[in-house]
Amino acid sequence: MTTASVMTYDSLVEDIQSYLERTDTATLEKIPQFIMLAEQIIASEIKFLGNLVVVESNMVLGEATIAKPARWRKTVSMNVTVANNRQPIFLRTYEYLREYWPNASSTDVPLFFCDYDYEHWLIAPTPAAAYSYEVLYYERNQPLDSSNQTNWFTQYAPQALLYGSLLQAMPFLKNDERIPMWQGQYDKIIAVLQNENVLRVADRQAIARDT
Repeated sequence: MTTASVMTYDSLVEDIQSYLERTDTATLEKIPQFIMLAEQIIASEIKFLGNLVVVESNMVLGEATIAKPARWRKTVSMNVTVANNRQPIFLRTYEYLREYWPNASSTDVPLFFCDYDYEHWLIAPTPAAAYSYEVLYYERNQPLDSSNQTNWFTQYAPQALLYGSLLQAMPFLKNDERIPMWQGQYDKIIAVLQNENVLRVADRQAIARDT
């Protein structure tokens, strides 16, 4: 069973095996997949909890797109520094940017950005210099495996990760009478995390209104 110490990938695998009470190779080989699926589902249910990251870099002169960082999930804000003055770049729709700055070869200081695709932002105007910029964003957690023993889930949501992984094993536990118990425990933990998620979003909105 998981102890009061920080959960690791290896201890989670041991816990899952203990809870399932299964030793057949087919099930044991699926445990990493159960964990991976649980991570994805938990992340989708508590979208704004996790790692809030700030990254600084430089735009490319004449290039209207910026590559997003690895494991980017959601952008919070973006700003650009011009002549040592930092100014916001405002989020707008893709259509707004194309209408506002139809000629991408024309350049100026960027005022707006949008998600161009999952791996890039689109900015407008196209930058007239290699401006320094800063982005605040939520990062997807580095997935757990034998070489990455801990992440946000193991530190702050270990019970959700354990019960979520057990629930992902349900296709192998077709008539297991413990499934309702696991589902109930998982639902209670997720409800707490979702409430924390709502409070965090409300806090950010309150701060935005007050500034």
